[in-house]
Order: sequence, then C-alpha cells, then structure tokens
Amino acid sequence: MDAVVLAGGYATRLWPITKNRPKMFLPIGDSTVIDQIFEELEDDDRIEDVYVSTNERFAEDFQRHLAESEFDKPVLSIEDTAEEDEKFGVVGALAQLVDREGVDDDLLVIAGDNLISFDISDFIDFFARKGEPTLAAYDVGSKELAKSYGLVDLEGDQIVDFQEKPDDPNSTLVSIACYAFTADTLDALDEYLANDNNPDEPGWFVQWLQHRQPVYAYTFDDAWFDIGTPESYLDAVAWHLNGDNRIAEDATIENTSVGENVHVMSGAELVDSNVDSSIIFPDASLHGADIRDSIIDRETDLHNLDLAGALIGAHTEIRNGD
Repeated sequence: MDAVVLAGGYATRLWPITKNRPKMFLPIGDSTVIDQIFEELEDDDRIEDVYVSTNERFAEDFQRHLAESEFDKPVLSIEDTAEEDEKFGVVGALAQLVDREGVDDDLLVIAGDNLISFDISDFIDFFARKGEPTLAAYDVGSKELAKSYGLVDLEGDQIVDFQEKPDDPNSTLVSIACYAFTADTLDALDEYLANDNNPDEPGWFVQWLQHRQPVYAYTFDDAWFDIGTPESYLDAVAWHLNGDNRIAEDATIENTSVGENVHVMSGAELVDSNVDSSIIFPDASLHGADIRDSIIDRETDLHNLDLAGALIGAHTEIRNGD
C-alpha cells in the first residue's frame, strides 16, 4: 500500500510561531511531529510510496527537511495553493493527489500534525484483517470537544453512524484523521466530489462512504494530540516530557527556576528567570522573566516580563523597564 501524509495546512491559530514554518516541524523531544510519522512509515515494509501533500508556500521547507532527513520513502506532492483562502479542502486535495500521482493501491492517509500513541503498523494490521475502509478513533472524554471532530457510533468494530462536527454529540468517540482506504474506494472520491459534497474535512467523505459500504474503526487509548493550537502543542510536549524537562546542553541557565514540562533548545539563555510548562526555541534570551504556559520562538530577547499563555514570534525584542 501507499501512504499520504497531509501537511498542507497553514496553522493560523499558532501564528506567529507557524507563520514561517510548517506546524509539522514543531519539535517534540528530539524529533518533530511529522518525523515520528515518517519513521513509522519507513519501518513498515508494507508501505511503498509515501506522498507528503503540502502547499506551494511551504514546499521549499519540506524539500530541505526531507533532503536532510534519513528517510527514503517520503516524496513531495505539491498542492497548487499558496494561501489559506486558496485551499480547496482536504478531500479535494486528496482526490487531486490520487490522480496526479496515479495511486492505485490501498492507501493510508494520516494528518502530519497527529501525535498518536499507537503504532501505525498495528492500525495497518487491523485494516488488513477487515479488508474495508478503516479509521482510527479516540475517546476525547468531552462532548464539547467532540463537537469539533467527526463523531463515531459503533456496533462492535463497524461504524453504524458517523457525524461530522455535530452540534449535539451523543458520545465522545471521534475520528482522528488517520484512515486506510482500499484501492477500489479511491474511485469513490471523484463520485463524492462530482455530486457537490463537502470537499473539506475527510470526515464528510467517511460519513458519505459509510452509507455505501462497511467502514470500520480502530479504537485506542492512552493519548492523541491534534497539534493545531498553542494549548494542544503545549499539552503534547507535556505528555512527552511527563513532568520532566528537556534542556539543551549548550543552553545557559543562570539563577533560574525551571519548573515541569519545560523544553529549552540549543543556544537559549535563561538568566534570573522563572520558567514553567513552556517551550523556549533556539537562541532565545530571557532575563528577569517569569514565563508560564508559553511558546517563545527563536532569537527573541525578553527582559523583565511576566507572561502566561503567550506566543512570542521569532526575532522579537521586548524590554520592560530597561
């Protein structure tokens, strides 16, 4: 089978952190969100080609990233869009990719901003046993959260009802943008779009498909993070660190209190400061700062600030009282 890693979003809710970098390149420990997916796909011999679906704006970033990586399978497949308002939806982009690349095998489709706790190979095993379209499903534990996703209703492992972003969810089990489609199902993409169905989220296609053939759900526990907001990114890093900290060897920490779930990257300088549950990018400089639940991008210079829940873009200089 082949695989598509969806990496075409603009992540505007994470701006300015993602204004000039794909959110899939945000670090999680010593790796990135998307590299963890690439590594699993690289190791599974059933996966032949891996298409990275991204937009023209970030194409060069992905070209550099893949050229510097150790992965052999991923290749770029570039959407003809450069701005958020030009996007034609995930389903539309997927259909175009299938046609553009001549995909005619079973197809794994996974969002490149998915941080998942299950092995993708286990998901593929489940799909192979069922022999029908399959998605991964997770209990978010909150009906308010469930409103933002595709809601899954099961009898055993088979989906008997699917509702994309319902106003009044009757459960909290949701689809997480990890799908496996049989080769013959791919032809249904064009039929779906030709009938003026919603071209945006894949859940709308699953909702339509589920009424036409069996569709199954692979359910899992532990953790899943859809890294699309500052809160979800901080939560993902906290889950990975599990209360510990990750501080680069060449970072400078002087007279500074470092709490839990703090990631300090290479060349950062923290002096006379307090930092808790935050991410400090390379070469950032904090002096006399109190930073909580915040993301501080590279080469910033912050003096005498008290910040909570802040997003500070790269190359920013803020000096309070100097």
